[in-house]
Amino acid sequence: MIGEFEYLLLSSAAALGEGAYGAAVRDAIKEVTKRNVSIGAIYVTLDRLEAKGLVTTYMGEATAQRGGRAKRMIRVSPQGTQAARNFFETVMRASRGTSWVTES
Repeated sequence: MIGEFEYLLLSSAAALGEGAYGAAVRDAIKEVTKRNVSIGAIYVTLDRLEAKGLVTTYMGEATAQRGGRAKRMIRVSPQGTQAARNFFETVMRASRGTSWVTES
């Protein structure tokens, strides 16, 4: 089972698609959670997800905006997609019957 922050990273990377890299994922997580996230936390978690086979990373093209440095691009693997789905379904099951969940 993955944790909450891993889920947020996987979800953000999946939503960003081919535009997923560390800073973009950090911005996406901040937008959704309204919390600041350090880039270090992103990369530590990204390394952990990659070791688990839930994402793959590769170096993108160098850009002038980044002073000629390349971006570390992120791609969610099929196993990552399944892990995120399992996490979401578990949270939904655990939330049934609670006062903050409304049935529609």
